[in-house]
Amino acid sequence: MDVSSYIRRLFRRNLVQDLMAREWSGIQQFPLATQTKLLALLGTLKEKERDSLTVLVMGKSGVGKSSTVNSILGERAVIVSAFQSDVPRPVMVSRERSGFTLNIIDTPGIVEGGYVNDQTLELIKRFLLNKTIDVLLYVDRLDYYRVDNLDRQIVKAITESFGKEIWRKGIVVLTHAQLTPPDCLSYDDFFARRSEALVNVVDSVARLNKRDIQGHAVSVVLVENSSRCSKNDGEEKVLPNGTAWIPNLVETVTKVATNESKSIVVDQKLIEGPNANEKGKVFIPLILPFQYLFIKQVQKWIKDDIAKEPKSSWE
Repeated sequence: MDVSSYIRRLFRRNLVQDLMAREWSGIQQFPLATQTKLLALLGTLKEKERDSLTVLVMGKSGVGKSSTVNSILGERAVIVSAFQSDVPRPVMVSRERSGFTLNIIDTPGIVEGGYVNDQTLELIKRFLLNKTIDVLLYVDRLDYYRVDNLDRQIVKAITESFGKEIWRKGIVVLTHAQLTPPDCLSYDDFFARRSEALVNVVDSVARLNKRDIQGHAVSVVLVENSSRCSKNDGEEKVLPNGTAWIPNLVETVTKVATNESKSIVVDQKLIEGPNANEKGKVFIPLILPFQYLFIKQVQKWIKDDIAKEPKSSWE
């Protein structure tokens, strides 16, 4: 199958998924305390006249993107296998509850061989055509102790694809959060250092200035998708610091989705990027007068030089 045929099939499947939203029955699998919090957050969204929410999930391979999607929904909506670290193509899962539709878009890892895979990134962008991104979940692992050039490559690729405004709708999600920190650090200190390092990469690579960051600092939340996650007295999954992480993640998503920054509409212009032929056109009205004056000045210099030249004896 050629690429164009595959993309056409992808768009048809995408359209069918847009029209079909199953009842969010997975919410009933959560403990009562978690259900109560999630339903309250859905009520908050409806109060703000939001009847739908679209969340885009991106990041490296094998960091827990699909598992996080399943954890949020309370069901195995996306297949997760030990032999396949990522979904092979973008997929949107839609769930409806009390007139509200939650769309979560899971994506393949955008890194291959230590570099951003441009083909995968292009596939994701094409899948998102005519969709509106309300929240970006940029997923990484808490137990990756350092940031490196690959992190910068990914942030740069996302920024160039969707504009730096995407980070005003961004949340850094750190998975594998049920850990014992190294070097005798407390859990909160380790989390603070790891999150600060990643947020600094986002701020610097996306070139977010103080005005961009003010009121829109990228939030960081912790996630533990494995069955070994501890539970509190209410049977909610909790982190080592006692946070019930599923309601905390959904609450953060709600806050980011309803902040004053506009959601990102993925249209053809955004996908194709700036037209190289359009670059610099704005400067043409300024360049032409300068060019005219420069030529006039050169002509004057030539005439002056000719006038200063000594005449031959036969003239």
